[in-house]
Order: sequence, then C-alpha cells, then structure tokens
Amino acid sequence: MKRAEHWLVVKGKASVISGDKLFLLAENESAYIPKDDNHILENNEKVPFEIIEIQTGSYLDEDDIIR
Repeated sequence: MKRAEHWLVVKGKASVISGDKLFLLAENESAYIPKDDNHILENNEKVPFEIIEIQTGSYLDEDDIIR
C-alpha cells in the first residue's frame, strides 16, 4: 500500500487488523494504519458501522488494493 490511513468510527463497532495487531473500535475511537501495513476492516456486529477514512501520502489512488 502506498498511503497511510486513519480510521475513525462514528457509529457502531469495527474490528481492525493492521499488521499483527488487532483493534476493537467503538464510537469515537480510531486506528492509524501505517503505510505498507496489510490491514483488514471488519464488522462483526449485526448493526452497520460508519467510519471516516483519512488517507495521507504521495499516492492516494486505490488501484493498489487487493480485495
């Protein structure tokens, strides 16, 4: 990945795996995903979550993402 990301949960709960770290985030909590870290964002709840994603770096296109 060519950019860093910062995710802020504004509604619900999210599970984030970044590298070898697991974060369980509730409303108003956030996670920083460093550049080049493999990461996964999951919703393990029945209620949808909403996040704000902020990307930083010299390349912000998402054509490097493997899904």
